Amino acid sequence: MISSSFSLFRLETRAVLGRKAAQDVAATIRMLLSNQARVRMVFAAAPSQNEFLSALREDRSLDFTRIDAFHMDEYVGLAPDAPQGFGNFLRERLFSQVPFGSVSYINGAARDVDSACAQYARALEAAPLDIVCMGIGENGHIAFNDPHEADFRDPLLVKRVSLDAVCRMQQVHDGCFSQLSDVPTHAITLTVPALMRAKYHFCMVPAASKRDAVYRALCGPVGPDCPASALRLCRHASLYLDRDSAARLSEVFFDEA
Repeated sequence: MISSSFSLFRLETRAVLGRKAAQDVAATIRMLLSNQARVRMVFAAAPSQNEFLSALREDRSLDFTRIDAFHMDEYVGLAPDAPQGFGNFLRERLFSQVPFGSVSYINGAARDVDSACAQYARALEAAPLDIVCMGIGENGHIAFNDPHEADFRDPLLVKRVSLDAVCRMQQVHDGCFSQLSDVPTHAITLTVPALMRAKYHFCMVPAASKRDAVYRALCGPVGPDCPASALRLCRHASLYLDRDSAARLSEVFFDEA
């Protein structure tokens, strides 16, 4: 069961997917800023987001100075300047490219990880979240909520988690690490309830490697076995697929792009 406020788009290529998603996100930002002083957004860091991030930063209609940015997860234990760090990924591709009002980074190198989680949770709680821009992992994860860690009623907003083998191997498939043993085993993540707090969700999911996860997210039970199924509970959610990631879905699912 998918709510009437869920929009599903199938685009021909990753580039078209990224542009369409960026246009829709930008329209929502402009709408929100017409009624409120600032917009608070959470961004995902992954190669699947590259085309979207590129298109968004090129949108000259947006007043980025009125946007407060967060990211949704970070490895534990990487060097602060490691290129695989998600904060570094987003800094390079987005946060340093346009003048955000503020950017809040998760400190995955903190000595006290629990304190780092609590600090980031307080920053998230300072005001409502407006928009989450996200992806779906090969195992159905959202942020770093792998199935064995995902809790749809988690009392925490930010927590330390262990990463399963499928999740860690995806980082190798994506070219972020050369071998599985190089991939960290733990991370800090926004929890499922933290992500679901936002008013609007935009989820960009290209590539054939994601088709099974997409199918389970839309057609399977809603629950932690496929954390991305939580999208079906959102107030306003838009999911952007390419031909490859949409391969298992029937035509009846799709809205016009």
